[in-house]
Amino acid sequence: MDRKLMRNGNGWALCLNATILDLLKVNPKTDMVEYTIERDKLIITKSDKKRDDAIEQ
Repeated sequence: MDRKLMRNGNGWALCLNATILDLLKVNPKTDMVEYTIERDKLIITKSDKKRDDAIEQ
């Protein structure tokens, strides 16, 4: 799946759609993700840590 990068302050952001978040079982209001680079690939996984600014639902 091809995605565009969007300008975000001094950097760039990758927007993840709901389907990807569902596949990763990530709730963006409470969960965090980890990312690593392996052989020129960006790997995104759900983190064991929770957001410290979690939004109450």
